[in-house]
Amino acid sequence: MAQEILFELKDVTYSYIDGGKKRVILSGLSYAFEKGKFYTILGPSGSGKSTLLALASALDKPESGTIEYEGKNIQKIGFTKYRRNCMAIIFQKYNLTDYLNGVENVESSFYITDKKAPPNKRDLSYKILSSVGIVQSKADRRVNKLSGGEQQRVAIARALAKDVSLVFGDEPTGALDTATSNEVIELFKRLSREYGKTIILVTHSDEVAASSDIALRLHEGKLEEMKGNE
Repeated sequence: MAQEILFELKDVTYSYIDGGKKRVILSGLSYAFEKGKFYTILGPSGSGKSTLLALASALDKPESGTIEYEGKNIQKIGFTKYRRNCMAIIFQKYNLTDYLNGVENVESSFYITDKKAPPNKRDLSYKILSSVGIVQSKADRRVNKLSGGEQQRVAIARALAKDVSLVFGDEPTGALDTATSNEVIELFKRLSREYGKTIILVTHSDEVAASSDIALRLHEGKLEEMKGNE
């Protein structure tokens, strides 16, 4: 049975002028991401991972080629509408609102999308936080009083509350110790398997990549699937 494609890069090219010379970052890059799979993208610094993430999250647009969500060009969906209603992004530095507590950070997601906020948004926020390992006593703390791992769990809960199918991660375990990183990666696995989310993480970590369903390497401007422990 054919897998459902949620997100697709089609012949995407991106370059810029550096010191009078054209530097090609992405070159005719094509790849189709399936619904409910956990992907990682590896590559050395300067390989174009940040550029690819910026294009995928509609913070920039390609020089040529198209980026599609559910078969529609994201430019036709509208970049703002796409960012608001179709995707969430989890950052290495969490990007939480530090003067709010954990449950308020999660609750804020209900106001980002065009969907109507549920009437029981506070109870639902606690439930989502509990599902990622944040108990109510910690959910009621200001996020700057939480550990790095706890803040990243709040960030994941916030993405869950947004209720979108596509979740990007920008080095989301980069600031965490190994044990906490492993726990967070298990959460991403759950997001794909239990909630049917398509997870796409940019990472430097071979260990994180080994935990994903499909590990990709960004090499010479194209994405290549890694085989085994390559």
